[in-house]
Amino acid sequence: MPATVTIYCKNNNSYVEVPMGATLLEIYEAAGSPLSSRPMNAYVNNKVEGLTYRCWNPKDVEFMDYSRMSGSRAYVRSLCHIFAKAINDIWPTATLYLEHPVSKGYYCVVRNGKSVDHPMIDQIKNRMQEIIAADIPFLRKDVRTAEAATLFRERGMYDKADLVETAGLLYTTYYELDGYIDFFYGCLTPSTGYIHLFDLEPYYDGILLRVPQREHVNELAPVTCQDKMFQVYKEHLTLQRTVGLDTVGDLNKAIEKGQSSEIIMVSEAMQEKQIARIAQDIAEAYKEGVRIVLIAGPSSSGKTTFSKRLEIQLITNLLHPVSISLDDYFLNRVDTPKDEDGEYDFESLYALDLSYLNNDLKRILAGEEIDLPSFSFDTGTRVYKGKKLKLKENSVLVVEGIHGLNPELTAFIEEKYKYRVYISALTTISLDNHNWIPTTDNRLLRRIVRDYRFRGYSAKDTISRWNSVRRGEDRWIFPYQENADAMFNSAMLYELAALRKFAEPILTEVKESDIENAEAYRLLRFLRYFNYISETELPGTSLLREFLGGGTFKY
Repeated sequence: MPATVTIYCKNNNSYVEVPMGATLLEIYEAAGSPLSSRPMNAYVNNKVEGLTYRCWNPKDVEFMDYSRMSGSRAYVRSLCHIFAKAINDIWPTATLYLEHPVSKGYYCVVRNGKSVDHPMIDQIKNRMQEIIAADIPFLRKDVRTAEAATLFRERGMYDKADLVETAGLLYTTYYELDGYIDFFYGCLTPSTGYIHLFDLEPYYDGILLRVPQREHVNELAPVTCQDKMFQVYKEHLTLQRTVGLDTVGDLNKAIEKGQSSEIIMVSEAMQEKQIARIAQDIAEAYKEGVRIVLIAGPSSSGKTTFSKRLEIQLITNLLHPVSISLDDYFLNRVDTPKDEDGEYDFESLYALDLSYLNNDLKRILAGEEIDLPSFSFDTGTRVYKGKKLKLKENSVLVVEGIHGLNPELTAFIEEKYKYRVYISALTTISLDNHNWIPTTDNRLLRRIVRDYRFRGYSAKDTISRWNSVRRGEDRWIFPYQENADAMFNSAMLYELAALRKFAEPILTEVKESDIENAEAYRLLRFLRYFNYISETELPGTSLLREFLGGGTFKY
C-alpha cells in the first residue's frame, strides 16, 4: 500500500488520510471541500502556502477563501500576473507599473507611448478574459537568485533583478504563466481560472484595476472618491523619481553606496516642508475665523508626532497652539460600547463622551477656562489632574484623535471654526514595478514595534487585535478622509529599512502553534527584501521616533 500522511483540517475539525506528497488542493477535496466558496490558499502549520504545495508529513491545514485576507492577497496577485501578461502579449515593449491601492482598487500605469482610452482598456480586458477562460496554471519556479536575476534582466525586468540581488537571498521564487514570468513575494492561485471577477476603467492618466469585495465576493468593490489621497500619492511618487528611488532595489543599492544619511535628510525635509505648508494654510484660515484644527488618521499613522511638529510650525506663524487629545474624552470603560465579538469597541465614535467634548469645545471657543480631563487606562475612568485650558487672543485649538474628521464628532460646532487634517502612512515606494507595499503593512510594523517597546504587548497580541482595528478604521475613519482640508503622508522612503532591525526579533517570538504566526512569518519574509538602515541617524524630531523611541518629544 502507498504511504499516507494524516492531515488535520481546521475548517471542519476533521482528520483525513491522504497519499504522501498530496497537494493542498487534493487534501481540500479529501476533506470534503469544507468551504462554501473556492479556496485560494491555506495555512499549513500556521504558514501561508499555495494550493499546489505538497504535504509529505502530518500537518495542520486551514483553507482560506477570498473573504480571508490571505486568500484575497493570493487572488489579487494572480490577477496582477494575468494583467501583466495581457499587456505583454498586446504590447511586448510596454512597461506596467502597479503603483498603489486607491478608490477600492489598484492604480496602474502603462507606458507604451499611448494615452489610456476605452478601446485600449477593452483590448487589455478581452485578453485577460481569454487567459482566464483558458485556465492556465501558474507554475512556481524556485531557482538560485543569480539565475533568477539573469533571467529577469534578459526580459528587461531590471527592477526585479535589482530587488532579488540586493536582498541577498540565495534562492528566489518566481512564477511562469504560459511563458511569461513575474515575481511576487507571496503565493498565487493554482491557475488563472480561479479569477472569477475583475474590471478595468480609466483613472486619471492610468487604469484602475478593480477587484471583488471581500464580504461579497460576487460583487466588485465600489469605486470611492479619493481624489485628495491620489494627489498625495502622486506628489510622493514625483519625489521618489526625483531622487531615483522608485523601488526597494533602488533603495538597497543607495544604502550599499553609503547614501543612507542623504535619503533620511531628504525624507525628513519633505515631511517638514509639508507640515510647514499646512501650518501656513491654517494661519491663513485663522484670519477667516478658524479656531479648531482637527487631526485624524488610522492607527500608527503618526498623529501624535505630527501634532507636536505642527504646533511648532504654528508658532512660527505667530499662532499659539493649545492641544487636546480625544483619548482623554473616552467614556468610563463600563459604559464603552462593545463590538460583535462582545469586546469593548474603543475604535467606535461612541466610545467617546461626545456631549461632554462638545460642551468643553463650545466653552473654550466662548473664551471660558475649562478643567481638562484625562483618561486613566489603568482604571478605565476619567480623572482630573488640575490641568486648565483657556485660549489666548491668538490661540488655535489642536484636537488629535482617530475620529477628528467625522462630522458627528463636532456636530455642535460651526463649520467656519474648523480645519481638518488627515494623516496616513501612504507607502509609495514599491518592491518592484508589480509589487506595491500595502500601507497597512507599514502601519502594522510600526505598531508592533511601538506596542512591544512602550506598551508591553507582544507581536502576537498586536497581530491578534489588528483585524478588529482594521474593521474600526473601515467603519469610523476611512469614509471621512476626503473631508480633509489637508492630507499628510507620514510614510518615509527609508522607514521599513530602519524598522527591520527592531521588528524582526519581536516577530520571531511568535510561536508556530499561534495562529498569528502566519502573519508574523509573512512580515518577516517581506522585511528580508530591505537592507538595514541604522536609526542612529534619525533626527530627534523624526516621526519614526514615535515608534522607535529616542526622540525629542514626550509622548
